[in-house]
Amino acid sequence: MAPTLLTAPEEQNSGTKQPRTTPAIRVLLFAPSVEILGGQAVQAQRLIRELRQDPSLAVDFQPINPTLPGPLRWLQQIKYVRTIATFLFYIPLVLLRVPRYDIIHIFSASYWSYTLWSLTPLLAGRLFGKKTIINYRSGEADDHLTNWRTAIPTLKLAHEIVSPSGYLVDVFARYGLKIRSISNILDKEPFLYRKRRKLRPVFLTNRILEPLYNVGCVLRAFHIVQKKYPEASLTIAHDGICRPQLEALAKELGLRNTRFIGRVPHAKVPELYDAADIYLTSPDLDCLPGSILECFASGLPVVATKAGGIPYILEDGKTGLLVDCNDHEAMAQCCLRLLEDEELVGRLTDRAYKEISRYDGEPVRRQWSRLYHKLIGSK
Repeated sequence: MAPTLLTAPEEQNSGTKQPRTTPAIRVLLFAPSVEILGGQAVQAQRLIRELRQDPSLAVDFQPINPTLPGPLRWLQQIKYVRTIATFLFYIPLVLLRVPRYDIIHIFSASYWSYTLWSLTPLLAGRLFGKKTIINYRSGEADDHLTNWRTAIPTLKLAHEIVSPSGYLVDVFARYGLKIRSISNILDKEPFLYRKRRKLRPVFLTNRILEPLYNVGCVLRAFHIVQKKYPEASLTIAHDGICRPQLEALAKELGLRNTRFIGRVPHAKVPELYDAADIYLTSPDLDCLPGSILECFASGLPVVATKAGGIPYILEDGKTGLLVDCNDHEAMAQCCLRLLEDEELVGRLTDRAYKEISRYDGEPVRRQWSRLYHKLIGSK
């Protein structure tokens, strides 16, 4: 890609000012595209939009899940085969694109995702002499760093490691890895803020239906609530490998007014928040769930487990209610408290709404811009 040229006055020997051209810093951001479920794809798109407002940067995107060309696209419909085929297509894309940029910014999860999709551009960046950033975003970091022998040595190859979560800063510090924190971006405009006081027993959860998110805990908590509030309803948005087991559990518990609605396009998520009165999330591991911040922006009170980075963004009794992991009885009791205490609801949601200013796009953009310029050695 051709660099964007910035002009600045420069004093010449003649005493007249002539324009001086300075190339914009070329950044290639690797991250999942929106075809992959999860918050990384959403954050990547928000960050790219924000960074492109900085004229000193020229930012491009490379999905870690590229679509195969026409005749080969059917391979991505076959389990396991799609991983191999996509990876074989990904490697030449990485080798072709990385040399054309100054900074390689890589969103990263853990385990095999890190090994295949993050380590490849990291090694290519070092091969071609580019500045590299690992933007680590997995709540499974502790286990990854402990049990994957390649994790720490390869992470040390990055010029910078960055995370949106103070929790991961603490985890990485225990392994002697230097890491800085730059927050996620919350685009609050799409979300419909509704002031809530007297709540209806209308519940929502919106996490991927995978084991680490333990949505079964939400179902068991809701079962207790429904004994006292027979009219209570629960919407389970999103999809995942655990959906059949969770649907079976809902049937076993005899839950009523319980809807599994599958994956919801992100543009429609604000409507889900607006329709609900209490949000439940019960992961066993987590980093920085954007859904909690979106609830803050919607005036939707949150009950969550104390998993990973959640207590770093949600303060128990001040901006939400926290319970121990897999404690469905405590979660149910928190739900009943919210349904019966209007003053508590008002206090939590008012404070939570004030918290979202910490995730405005402009300060996040400035932090990334400063880091890019520091790595390149420009002002």
